[in-house]
This record gives sequence, C-alpha cells and structure tokens, in this order.
Amino acid sequence: MPDDHGGFEDVRETLDGHPMVSLLAYARPYWPRVSLGVAAAFCTRFARLVPPILVATAIDRIINGPAEPGLLARVRLLPAEPIVGAAARTALLERLVAIAALAYVVRSLTRFGSRYLLQSAAQKIQRDLRNDTYDHLQHLSMDFFVDHQTGGMMSVLNSDINRLEQFLNTEFRQLIRVVATVGGIAVVLWTYSPKLAAIALAPVPIIGVASGRFLTWIEPRYKSIREAVARLNTRLENNLGGAAVIKTFNRYGFERDRVAERSQDYHDEKVAALRIRRAFFAALRLLTGVVFVLVLYVGGMDNILGVEGALTAGSFALFFLYLRRLYSPMRRVGKSANKYQLAKSSAERVFGLLGREPTITSPDDPYRPDGVDGDVTFDDVTFSYGDREPVVRNVSLDVPAGTTVGLAGATGAGKSTLLKLVPRFHGVDSGSVRIDGVDVREYDLDALREEIAIVEQNPYLFSGTVAENIAYGDRDALAAERRDDDAARDRVIEAASAAEAHGFVTDLPDGYDTFVGERGVKLSGGQRQRLAIARALLNDPAIIVFDEATSDVDTETEELIQESLDRLIEDRTAFVIAHRLSTIRDADRIVVLEDGEIVESGTHADLLADDGDYAALWNAQADAQRIVDD
Repeated sequence: MPDDHGGFEDVRETLDGHPMVSLLAYARPYWPRVSLGVAAAFCTRFARLVPPILVATAIDRIINGPAEPGLLARVRLLPAEPIVGAAARTALLERLVAIAALAYVVRSLTRFGSRYLLQSAAQKIQRDLRNDTYDHLQHLSMDFFVDHQTGGMMSVLNSDINRLEQFLNTEFRQLIRVVATVGGIAVVLWTYSPKLAAIALAPVPIIGVASGRFLTWIEPRYKSIREAVARLNTRLENNLGGAAVIKTFNRYGFERDRVAERSQDYHDEKVAALRIRRAFFAALRLLTGVVFVLVLYVGGMDNILGVEGALTAGSFALFFLYLRRLYSPMRRVGKSANKYQLAKSSAERVFGLLGREPTITSPDDPYRPDGVDGDVTFDDVTFSYGDREPVVRNVSLDVPAGTTVGLAGATGAGKSTLLKLVPRFHGVDSGSVRIDGVDVREYDLDALREEIAIVEQNPYLFSGTVAENIAYGDRDALAAERRDDDAARDRVIEAASAAEAHGFVTDLPDGYDTFVGERGVKLSGGQRQRLAIARALLNDPAIIVFDEATSDVDTETEELIQESLDRLIEDRTAFVIAHRLSTIRDADRIVVLEDGEIVESGTHADLLADDGDYAALWNAQADAQRIVDD
C-alpha cells in the first residue's frame, strides 16, 4: 500500500535483486575510468607505506648500524652488506632520500589520478541514475502520482541519489584504502616479526565480524530515518506551497506543531541510530588500544630478554608507525558500514522506484492513426480509485466528432474523472472508452495524447517565459522558441490572441519574454488560465477538454474567450466542465452528472423544459446574478 505521508516505503516491494549490485551496474560503461582509478588508488596507498620503512632503515643502518640489512635490502633497493664509515652511511642516506622523494611524487600523482577518475565516475553515475529515475518517474501512470506525494519523489531524486553519489565518491575509495593498507601492512609486519604481526592483526577479523553485526543493528534505524526525512520533506513542501492559505487562516501555530512533530520523529530516529554508532566506535577504539598495549609489552619484553628474532629499534618504531595506520582504516570500516547502510536504504528506494512498472501502457501492437476525427464513445464505463467506491458509474455517452458537450453537476460528481479516462490517465474498471470506434486501450499512448488537450481549473505553468509556456503545447514550437525562431513566436502570438491573452501579455514588462515565476505565481489566476488555453490551442488537438477553464476570469473576459473558443472549437470535439452554467448554455449537448452517473442529458432548452436538476441550478444561478446586478 502507498504511504500517505510520502515515505515511499511501498516502492521497496518492486525492488529486483540487491540494490547495491544494481548501483554498481551503472559503473559498467565507465569501467576503464574506474579501473585506472582503482589501480592509482592502490599505488597511492602502497606509496604511503614506504616512509615508515625508510625511517626504520635509517635508525637501524645509519644511526645504530646493525648487521640486519632490513626489508629494502631484501628487495634489492639497498645494498645488503654492512654499512661502515661516514661515506657509506652518507651514500645510504642519499639513497633513502631519493626513494622517499620518489614515493612522495608517486603518491601525489596517483592520488590526483585516483581521486579525479573515481570522483568523475561517481558524478557520471549520479547523472545517469538521476536522468533514468526522473524519466522513469515521468512515465509512471497517474495512479502513482495520486498515491505518492511530491516531497517523497523529490527526496528520492535529490537526497537518495546524492547519497549514492557520496557513497561511491568516498566510501569506495575507503574500501580500497582498507584493502591496500591492511594488506600491505600485514605483509611488511609479518616479514619483521610473525608473532607481533599476529597480535597486531588479530583485531582485523573481529572488526570485520563486528561491522557485520553493526549492519544488522543499524539497518532498521536507517530505513526509519529515510522514511522520517521523506515525511518531513513532504510536510515542509506542503506548508511552503500553501503559504497563502496558512496566512489567510492564521494557522502558523498549527503548522508549526505539525512540522515540529515530523521533526521530532526525525530527531528520535537519528538519536537512536547515533547511540548505536557511538557505542560501536568506542568499542573499536578500546580494542585497538588493547592491541597497542600488547605489542608494546610483548615486543619490549622480547628485546629486554634478548629473545631470538626480537625487533631492532628501527623495527620497533616501524611497528608503532604502522599500528596507527593499520587501525585508522579499520576504525573507518565501522563508519563505512554506517555509510553503506545509509546508501543501501537509499538504493532500495531508487531501484524500487525504477522497478515500478506503469499500470497504463501501450499495447504490444498499438494503433497509430494518421489522424483523429474526434468521435468519442463511453460504453457503460465504471471507474474507481483503487479500492474506493466508484467515482464513475455505468456511464454511456456517444459524442460525434465536432460536438461540444457541456458537463454540469455538483463538486465530486465525477465530471473531471470521467474525462481523464479519454487520454487514459486512468484505466476503466469496466466498460470501454472509444475514439473513432477504437478502444483507447488499443492506441499508442503518445499518439492518443497528441490528439487531446486539457485546460484545467488551476493550470500549471512552468518557471519560464510566457512564450515558453505557450509553446509547450507543441513539441516543434517549443524547440523553435528556444532557438528564438520568429515563425514559432508568430504561432505563439496567434494562439495567445485566440485565447484573449495577447492584450495582457503585451502589457507585461518584457512582453512574451516575461518570466512568470514558479507555477506562474507572478500572474493572476485568470491570466494563467488564458495562457493555458493558448497552450492547448497551439497543439491543434482533435479533442479538447476545458475543466473550469474560465472560472478565474471576469464575465467580460469570459465572453471574449467564449467568442474565440466558439470559432476555434467548431471543428473539434470539445468537453466543457463548468459550474457557471452560462459557459455551457450554447453547447450542442449538456450532460448532468450526480454521484458518477448521468441523470440528465440534452440541450440547454431541453433541460430547462424538463424542469429537473439542471433547470433548478440554472434558475438559482440566474437569481444570484440578478441580486449582484441589482
């Protein structure tokens, strides 16, 4: 079931396979870049292990000068014979300095290469994943958007995908760091003293097992955190979007309490996870402290007692230099496990969303007509949202091409829902909707929707210019408008003039290049509606739906728009939903719905003569208008 609070918990149900494996699949196109980055990262870590070996060699062969040649002599980077005399010691020191300089050069170059290659690969994966997720989300059916809130969707597209990029950007390199550092140090320490190396490396499997347990402990917490932050985002977005309503009704305190409740939930989940994390990391530090003390005691006693194979002064120093480097990445394992669990929780939501299939799709062999006349038939149509009561019940209606049909009825009667079945925003529960005699379920979705335009009561305008919002109605016109094509601008102006929008647009500060703001907030409701009408007309649809499209304009403007629309829709099939019955009085046919069923149908004159619900509503509105006029 969908989460009404926007938590998106239900999308995990459509997850296919392990989410982190799916994430790594996105790295496949960039494997050369990733492979070079990994190789460079290993070189960086190995180069970091060289300076302590040089320090140990300098202490043993230059300062103390024992017979033991050391590791560098074994790999033939230094001479194995005893170093005697100032000149030989100076030459050895110069060799050590040269090796150190080379190690730092290699480290600097490979560090740059690894970070650039791996981080740029992470950015490319993030880009591809966000593009795919957004595109997939756009193609999901309308029932998904009905059941899921925008805040949750934004959380997936932004927070979750950004978290995956951060995981690839940092924790993948940390994994290389652990493998290279621990592996390299283990080999070096073992060559100096297997006994002390065993003590030093003993915590490694313990930390590995503990990290696995840590994942088990923390996993439920981070799932709850992701859901809590999605709910918080949804609440914040609702409140910011409804700022005008909150101000109008002075509901600051009420909304503050609701945000505080969501914020407290998020706080509680984070604190609970923090308690587990801090206890885990404290245990790791205690364990590494115990090992440090053991190495100090055992190694020191071997040296005092003269045990065979006891460490030299330089080797002893090397052990402690490496111990610090050994446990730093090992302690990081716990943090990486923490980050991994966060990333896994995000990946479950992202790839669960990608695994969600649209419920409304084109058939395998879709019908793609060369053109649509616009004949629309509703044949015993019933529809409900999910498991709720039907919103449309047994509706049968035959609308010949070129006919204008007005729909009237109380709010919630099913008028808008009925017409959303024509472009297949939703699928019928029973019955069928046919266009030109062909069931809409047989149409290619894109071909079907290209022939249908909808103007809603509260039209959505994109953050852009007036011209861009009108040109959005036609794919070619939009592309041409973005190229500043004069012919496209002429088409935009023609559509705006038809919708009685040209006059007010020319009065705007920059005319058609005026930015309308987010959701068209810089324009009035009537201006937004007229731009939406122009946008719909530009598409030259065979079927057009006006859902209270003139509700926010004054009577004079409505009359002007109506005159233009009468000319523009005379060769189209038009559905006009209106509470203001004067808008549909001249329709070829008026249909009255109640509780999802057709209760009256006929012309304006016929319905008045029948003296039914329509006549009662018409008389009530006429009386109200006379009172206003008086």
